This record gives sequence, C-alpha cells and structure tokens, in this order.
Amino acid sequence: MASDLVIALDVLLVLAVVFILMSILRSSKAPSLPPGPKGLPLVGNILDMPSEKEWLTFAKWGETWGDLCSVTVLGQPLIIVNSAKVASDMLDKKSAIYSDRPVLQMAGELVGWKNTLVLLPYSDRFRRYRRLFHSLIGSHAAVKRFLPSEELEARRFLRRVLAKPDDLAAHVRKTAGAVILRISHGYEVKEGIDPLVELADIATEQFSLASAPGGWLVDVIPALRHIPSWFPGTGFRRTAIEWGSTLQELVQRPYDFVVQQMAAGTAEVSFTSTLREGKRLTSEEEFDLKWSAASLYSGAADTTVSAIYSFFLALALHPEVVKKAQAEIDAVVGPDRLPTFEDRPYLPYSNALVLEVLRWHAVVPTAVPHRVMQDDIHEGYLIPKATPLNLTQTGFLLQKTVRLNRIHEKSALDLEGGTIILRPSSPRVFERLTGTYFFAGLHLAEASVFISCVMSLAVFDIGKCVENGVVVEPVHEYTTGTISHPVPFKCSIKPRSEKAASLIQAEY
Repeated sequence: MASDLVIALDVLLVLAVVFILMSILRSSKAPSLPPGPKGLPLVGNILDMPSEKEWLTFAKWGETWGDLCSVTVLGQPLIIVNSAKVASDMLDKKSAIYSDRPVLQMAGELVGWKNTLVLLPYSDRFRRYRRLFHSLIGSHAAVKRFLPSEELEARRFLRRVLAKPDDLAAHVRKTAGAVILRISHGYEVKEGIDPLVELADIATEQFSLASAPGGWLVDVIPALRHIPSWFPGTGFRRTAIEWGSTLQELVQRPYDFVVQQMAAGTAEVSFTSTLREGKRLTSEEEFDLKWSAASLYSGAADTTVSAIYSFFLALALHPEVVKKAQAEIDAVVGPDRLPTFEDRPYLPYSNALVLEVLRWHAVVPTAVPHRVMQDDIHEGYLIPKATPLNLTQTGFLLQKTVRLNRIHEKSALDLEGGTIILRPSSPRVFERLTGTYFFAGLHLAEASVFISCVMSLAVFDIGKCVENGVVVEPVHEYTTGTISHPVPFKCSIKPRSEKAASLIQAEY
C-alpha cells in the first residue's frame, strides 16, 4: 500500500516536472513584445515617457532598441516604429488590421476631435469622409479647379511680405488660412485680423497640445475622465470644456456662413457648397459634411503653415540653395512674370526643394497614432490587439533607405549631408506616414506650399539678417506637439530687384 502511494507520488512529481518544463519551453517560444527600455514593476515605463518633443526620445530609443521597439505604461503596451520599411510593412501591407485609431481621452473624447478625420476610428463614417474628400480633392486633376485661388493668395502673400517682411510668420499663417477657407467654405479672408483664420489658429494649437503623446495623464488612466471636476487635480476637465467650445465654433461658424451665402445666391464654389448643392441632407449627412469640411479646414491650415515657415528657415540657413533655385526659375520663367502651376513640370530642382523641406522637418513628427485591430505577429514580435503605434517620422525620414523616386539624382538637394528622401514610392504609404489628417488635403497642401515658395524665390532674396554688422544665425528649433512648427526666427527678405518689386505690386 505504502509502495503504491510512493509510486503515485513519484508519477505526480514527474508529471509536475514535465508540465513545468513544457510551460517554460512554451513561454520561451511564445512571441514577446518588441524590445525597449526596462520599466519599473507595476507602472512600467511611465517615468520614461517624454513630456515634450517626444519624437526625439522615440528616435533615440530606436537607435538603441531597433526599428520596432516598445514600452509599457501601467500595463498598456505602446509600439514605436522608427523605420519607413517597418511602417510600410505594417500600415500598407497589413492595412486591414492597422487602419484603426486609438481612443485619445483628452483630444478625442473630452475635447471632441474624435469626430474629425484625424481621430476617427476605422468605420463607416471614416469611409464616408474619405469618399467626400476623394470626390472633390482626391487627385491632382480634381484639385485643378482650385489652383487659380492658390495663385491669387500666393500673390497676396508676396505683397504682405514686401510691405512687412518682419511679420513673416503672421503672413504665412494668414495665407494658409486664406487658401484653405476658400476651398473648404468659399470664404475670402479679410485684411488685418480675420476671425476665422484666428479661430483656426487657436483650435489647431489646442489640438496639437491635446493630442501630444504622454501629454495628459487621462490618456494613460482613462478612468480619470469620470472623476468630478471639483476634485483636486482635474484641471484638465476645465481645459477640455474650453477647448471643446473652440472646436464646436470651428465646425459651425464657417458652415453657417456657407448656408447663408447659398440662401442669398452668392456662395462661391467650395467643398461645402458643392456637396450641399441641390440636396436635402439628412442629419447624418449634414454632420458628416460639417465635420469633414472642418477636418480639411483645420488640418491643412496648420500643417501648411509649418511647411512654408520651415521653407523660409531652410533657405535662410542655406543661401547657396536659394541661388541654385533662382537660377532655374530665371531660366524657365524669366523676369517678366511670376511662376505659375503651368511651370511646375519644368522646375525639377525647385519642386524638389519644396519636397525636401517637408522631409527636413516633418510637419507631424510622430504622426497620428494607429491602433492594431487584432493580435499580430510582426518580425517575430507580438503586437497585441488594441495596442497604439507611434510613427517617429523624424527618425525614418532621415534614413537613406527611403528615396524620392520622382526626382532624378542630379537634382537632389543636400541640406544636411543627405539626398532627397521624402516620399516612398507608394502614395498609400506616404498617407499613413504623414497621417490622414494631412493626407486629406495632400494635393492641395503640396500645391499651396509649392506656389507660395516658388513665387517667393522668384522675387525675393532670402538669407540671414545682419544687425550692427554682425550676422544673426536663425534659430533652428521646433515646437512640441502633434503638429510642430519652427520657433520664431529672424531672416532677411528683400526684393531681388526693382523689376521684382513691380511684379509683386502689379494688378492681378
């Protein structure tokens, strides 16, 4: 009897050992999260998360841990992508499961940006928005109807810069707002301070701050949104109410303008008026139209500002590039007129310069996060369902593996020891790298940046300021937030000649 008991215990012991060994073997073979900095018990990497310019920290992690790395904050993994190839493999080739957006508690749920294309989850509404955009501005051919407006506003930009060159940042912002408001709502901005341009400035700055990775504890601990607003430490609730009110005004005011103009028979052709013309919209259709128009208006206004302002900074830092681009423009366009979109195919270097500036400083340096819709194994690593992905564009836009396939090597620029490497060969990949927020108006944004920059090169000499005989180096720093801008800098902007000044002042 005793021997039987001993045998039974021995068998159980052997089975237990076998079970433990098999468990260890299985766990050793099970995919793990991508590598990353070691966190603390329970809280994970919460103390490692950057509070500003997060793309710099993410890029540094990429140098240490690889193109695909991860951190965990209070049990929630966060995947960081530092390579265009990895981004392409995940977001393009596996787009069916990587097209969703994470729920951002501050920007999306509390402020309300979840209704714009930038934070809209992959859904029927997302697809409806995309169809609306594609029908009117989804191709170069569709955008052609708006090119005269872009040329007109670029001419007005030149006049403002000629009159007050020290107010460059304000002129850039006004012009970007003027272009997109004409296209989105048929609205012509007023000289001086325009209420709708000012409203877009405020709202987009608030979005940039509200959506910055690691900027709000409520994004890490969503339950905080349910704490009463009188409770200590809930100032973010009051901020969200204030910013939400700004967003609602951004959506409603320009839409009401279009409705009034259409009723009076004086509405200009625009994204909103075209989609309302001759239709009785349901409440859902009107909601989609209002918010998709606001997505276009708010997104393109701020991203274009960053791109054009960066262009002037790049030229101030690299005067040799200015001369090379001006020589091309002079040869193609001549001194008797300003460049137009018709000249674009014949200005490869100038066109390349505009695109290079977009690479040189990514407008959306960490893009807008994506979220995987199911468990995935990528390069042997586990990407758990609902995990957010952050794309560090500042890192992978500088990699030599990405090439701008449209521009011949002889016209490549060399702003920082590299060549033009902005756009991957697939436009779908570029869409996902820059974020749908920017891509919704990509063709418009590219056109607006190109015409403003090339017209400026044609008539202005752009370089460093000289004060009291001393050359002033422009400040080369960028703001934090989802949409990043150059901090204010000084540069010299002067007409190239009397002929150039007269072109700026000519009637149009």
